Amino acid sequence: MIRGPRRAAGTAGTAAAAFAAWFVCATATLAASPSPDPIVGDPRSSGQGPGLMGDPLFALLAVALIGVGSVVATLVYVRLTAGRGS
Repeated sequence: MIRGPRRAAGTAGTAAAAFAAWFVCATATLAASPSPDPIVGDPRSSGQGPGLMGDPLFALLAVALIGVGSVVATLVYVRLTAGRGS
């Protein structure tokens, strides 16, 4: 299929804009320093060294609560929509 000059110019403009956006992002990425920061210790904890992040018991209870809630919601939905079938 033969394209007209307007369509070719639009395609070239789009390609140039995409390349410019890629180049700007690549330049910002390459601007980071490859050397490590002079941070002493583990930045994830408050000076204690490697360990657990957050509260594991709270996370376990939250997961269990979400699981029980989804089971209850499913049973309620099935109970409410049971009589509408054949």
